[in-house]
Amino acid sequence: QVQLVESGGGLVQPGGSLRLSCAASRSISGFNTMVWYRQPPGKQREMVATITKGGSTDYADSVKGRFTISRDNAKNTVDLQMSILKPEDTAVYYCNVRIWLGSRWTDYWGQGTQVTVSS
Repeated sequence: QVQLVESGGGLVQPGGSLRLSCAASRSISGFNTMVWYRQPPGKQREMVATITKGGSTDYADSVKGRFTISRDNAKNTVDLQMSILKPEDTAVYYCNVRIWLGSRWTDYWGQGTQVTVSS
């Protein structure tokens, strides 16, 4: 039902900033919640930030105060502004949405974008 493409990853020094973007192939206005996940090397995937269609946000404790999620329904994008980056933020970051197909929920994921925080 939708394709998601993340972009904006790269190498950044500790304390720096980076902005990630998730572009959807169709309207996201009907999606209740869009989610950013990340998977550090050798660790399991974890939720980073969520945003509802009404604009309510939630963050993992580890990024609260440093990351900001935003949503532009007109552009079909969900961004993640990351500031005061730390080495432990190094991970592959994924955009996600869960969609009801009439008989089941299906998760849709982007291909991921690598964020590396290192001096």
